[in-house]
Amino acid sequence: MIAALPMYDFEDMTAANDAFWAQVANGLRAAGVAAPAHLTRGRDLWDIWQSPDLVLAQTCGYPFRARLAPHVGLVGTPDYAVEGCAPGYYCSLFIARATDPRSDLAAFDGTPLAYNEAMSQSGWAAPQNHAAQHGLHFPAGPLTGAHRETALAIADGRADLGAVDAVTWRHLQRVEPAVAGLRVVARTMPTPGLPFITARQNPACVIFDVLAQTIAGLPPEMRAILGLRGMVAIPAAEYMAVPNPAPPA
Repeated sequence: MIAALPMYDFEDMTAANDAFWAQVANGLRAAGVAAPAHLTRGRDLWDIWQSPDLVLAQTCGYPFRARLAPHVGLVGTPDYAVEGCAPGYYCSLFIARATDPRSDLAAFDGTPLAYNEAMSQSGWAAPQNHAAQHGLHFPAGPLTGAHRETALAIADGRADLGAVDAVTWRHLQRVEPAVAGLRVVARTMPTPGLPFITARQNPACVIFDVLAQTIAGLPPEMRAILGLRGMVAIPAAEYMAVPNPAPPA
């Protein structure tokens, strides 16, 4: 059995994620769903997401719509109460150095975009879709491997523009001193947030209810660390409706 919460499992959040999973696992067992005692870490994400032994994992909207949707069960979407977004939705933020004299996103037209990975909704798809909607062009810049590394690449001058999701940005503002020298240039349109998935044979509706009940009962200090506010049943069709941009050249 596999359970993983890899998308927001930052170093200072691992203990809270472990405690959260322990509560979810207990709830699942009480509901008749077998659950592993511990979260899986350090394993290839595609192996986790596609495993027939998957009880619960969080994925990104782009991998879900591009490859996973026909093969997994959609459990639901956690709500992180992102400012300006409906429950369960989030957005991507274009960030630059605070000292950069360019005042708006249009002034960055043609600037290479630092991005975490090619199949990231917030790091690549959302900013590219936003650019296309506004007649702008942001060619692929440095491939950083993580949103935090995108922010650091901009802070130290390896890139002038990047995109990170609003939940990660909120977290980095608390724990990463380097982002004090960065600013948000623009926000993309909201899209469905990072969904929870399970293997197709598992009872997704039961898992949804357990997650919702566990989140509702979180103590304030754990809720503050994880940023969780609830669960939302966003239909798969809303994920599938988001356009897939061309991959980085």
